[in-house]
Parts: sequence; structure tokens; C-alpha cells
Amino acid sequence: MTAVVGVVGLLAGGAAAPPGFTALREVDPSIRQDIRYAGERNFTGGVVDGYEEPECLLARPAAEALRRAQRVLLRRGYSLRVYDCYRPQRAVDRFVRWAGEEDGPQDMARKAEFYPRVERGRLIPDGYIAEKSGHSRGSTVDVTLVELSGREVDMGTAFDFFDPLSHTDDPRVTGAARANRQLLKRVLGGQGFVNLPEEWWHFTYKPEAYPDTYFDFPVAVAEVRP
Repeated sequence: MTAVVGVVGLLAGGAAAPPGFTALREVDPSIRQDIRYAGERNFTGGVVDGYEEPECLLARPAAEALRRAQRVLLRRGYSLRVYDCYRPQRAVDRFVRWAGEEDGPQDMARKAEFYPRVERGRLIPDGYIAEKSGHSRGSTVDVTLVELSGREVDMGTAFDFFDPLSHTDDPRVTGAARANRQLLKRVLGGQGFVNLPEEWWHFTYKPEAYPDTYFDFPVAVAEVRP
């Protein structure tokens, strides 16, 4: 843990990313992006610390694997849409601080959308929010399927829905939603991604380029350009 904290400290404050990172848009511009933490449509209700641009940054092997998966899906009439990719440690820290605050009347609409059946104070004890995230290592992506028109397909729940219904194989999710989850899992799995069973949208490319390092440089394309 001491070594990890040291690396995070060295990379904080705007330091550039290591040379192995890239912008997904420069690897495959056909993959749609809706980077939720760079805007207001997320469970915190605002732009999250460290998200300077609405861009997907990843370790290059993960980005190239997404490109291969996209080619498979395009032939089937679908496209990937990413919601989050590399996530700075400062963003994870913001999530933890937010989880320690109390909901007020102004938070009820977001609670209904993202965590209707759990109190905010339970999000950390119940495992929905943690002090470290694989996203900060650069090989994890939150992703869904859309039709080529851009229309969302039924995945059973929304992204970042804090509920057991978001478990990839929850038996209550049936029909088209279950089939869509399995298609996403199968295609990404074929390119080396491993799904987190508790979140149908969460995939980590293996082997990770930086399996023991939690980075903290901001989300901005300039950070990953020479």
C-alpha cells in the first residue's frame, strides 16, 4: 500500500500519464463516448474531480482490445458506448467523500435514478463505492451496447444503478436484457476482458498493463500525447 500511495502522489497535480496510455478516440473513433463523470448526469450530480474533458483514456492494450470488440459488434448491428474509462484517484476520493454526506431534498431525483433501494450511507459498507478502483489502473472500462443509430438497447438497468439487479447474471433479468448482457460479456470476453459480476457494465482487460499502480493524472487528451 505504501508503494501505491507513493506512485499516486508522484502523478498527482497534473503530471503526465505514462507513455503506455492513449485516448480511445485516437484508436477507434467509431466507439461512442458518454463520459458521465465529466458532466452532471451521475450519482454525485456534478463534474467529478479530475475529469477535465469528456474523453476515454486507457492503457493502449485495453484500447486496442476494445477496437477489436467493436469490429465484431459492428458486423452484428451494434456499437459500444463507453461511460467511463481511466478514472483518477482524486475522482475515487470524491466518491468516498460524497458517500459520507447525507442526502437532502435536492438529491431525491438522483437517488431515485441511481440508488433508490439503498441509503447513501450504506453505499460503502455494501460495496458499491470503494477507496480504490481498478479504473485508476487504466485497463477498466464501463461500457454498454447501442444500436448503430445510437439508440440504447435494454440492459435491464441503467448504468451505475446501485442494486443487485445490476449483477450481470441476476436471475430476475430475463429476455432481451439478459441476452444483451450476455452478448456484451461474450464479445468483450473474447478480446480479453473480464466482467465484474456485480456490474454488467464493468470490464477489465487482462493482463493489465499497470496492475499495481493507481494513477491520478487528470482526464485530458493532452495528458496522453507525447
